[in-house]
Amino acid sequence: MHLSAATPANAALVNARLIDPASGRDETGGVLIRNGMIADIGPHISAKSAPRNANIIECGGHILAPGLIDMRVFAGEPGAEHTETLATASQAAAAGGVTSMICMPNTNPVIDEVALVDFIARRARDTAVIRVHPMAALSRGLLGKEMTEIGLLSEAGAIAFTDGVKSITDAQLFRRMLTYARIFGALVVQHTEDPDLARGGVMNEGLVATRLGLPGIPAAAETILVERDLRLVELTGARYHAAQISCADALEAIASAKAKGLPVTCGVSINHLVLNENDIGPYRTFFKMSPPLRREADRKSLVEGLADGIIDVIVSSHDPQDPDTKRHPFEEAAYGAIGVETLLPALLSLVHNEGIALITALGAVTARPAEILKLDTGRMGRGAPADLVLFDPDTPWQVDADALKSKSKNTPFEDKRFQGRALHTIVGGASVFQLS
Repeated sequence: MHLSAATPANAALVNARLIDPASGRDETGGVLIRNGMIADIGPHISAKSAPRNANIIECGGHILAPGLIDMRVFAGEPGAEHTETLATASQAAAAGGVTSMICMPNTNPVIDEVALVDFIARRARDTAVIRVHPMAALSRGLLGKEMTEIGLLSEAGAIAFTDGVKSITDAQLFRRMLTYARIFGALVVQHTEDPDLARGGVMNEGLVATRLGLPGIPAAAETILVERDLRLVELTGARYHAAQISCADALEAIASAKAKGLPVTCGVSINHLVLNENDIGPYRTFFKMSPPLRREADRKSLVEGLADGIIDVIVSSHDPQDPDTKRHPFEEAAYGAIGVETLLPALLSLVHNEGIALITALGAVTARPAEILKLDTGRMGRGAPADLVLFDPDTPWQVDADALKSKSKNTPFEDKRFQGRALHTIVGGASVFQLS
């Protein structure tokens, strides 16, 4: 992780509204940073009380929170550097208040060997401005046929195991993967979509797809795989995370599994919390995603699931695509949208428009992913790494795709008016982004 020296090792951020979902803290005060760590925090930290050698950063009453952790980022490197690199993805992340990003193994070559995990770690150290953690592939070559070396990859630094945009459909193989993962205490992350049921579909199955004349993907393609996986978790006792659920029935299945005490968690992309199938409108390919945007009733169910604590994590599902892969008829266009830079403002729209408590929304991108991934970040307390974001939840602004820092510009929020954005991002005590 290459860090700027713009912020000295010792700094005092003062006059902030401190929100830390991990501890439940919500109060006015400040944070003292020493040698890249949080040395002290609370209402007693002020410009007057700060050490004489500390750089004073006036927060102007804005919100200071733990830096965001994005659990689902497709960085492009290695193999698709024309769409994104670890450097550009990290710069976009920093501009959005994200201080840790978890990279998917869907690269070329696939991150399925120790050498590739080490490559990501070295490239991130040399070029990225935030923390980067790779997930390794569950199956060799993402082919769903043969299990990877979970133990060796864990030792090398793989934070979890997934086939990214692919699902493991072989039940016997997936059971074996879960069993091995449990032995090593590893987390298995599944893309929950039955490819046979989804085959040929390009958007949610229903009236909107019929009206547009597009082949649909039934919500059952997701629910059936989720329910199968949960049965296998019950058999094996492994830690399981559904990467992105998108429909009410899948949410209900996750809730039932949690009620049984199974070691199950789930995520949802911010896109599925703030958009629905109607946003596709006149065949807008930037809204072609996997899983597809669902009905408004499903979106509302997911928002309720977030409020109720059933949904653990919100991700950007940042998936940069070359313009040429999106400039096709909807059926032929590539899946995916960028989102790491707009994750925080889109999240704040749930607070402004859906009545989600701010501390709940922030918890799904800080404390909860840190807990699931066993990271020491995502919290704001003494001894924690000084990974912080200062943001104004109220400032209005409009998304300009060309101004986004990602190499690719396939944002579903082009020209969208948001309320709230990151002002200052700090990683390990160093300033990595300041809004000019």
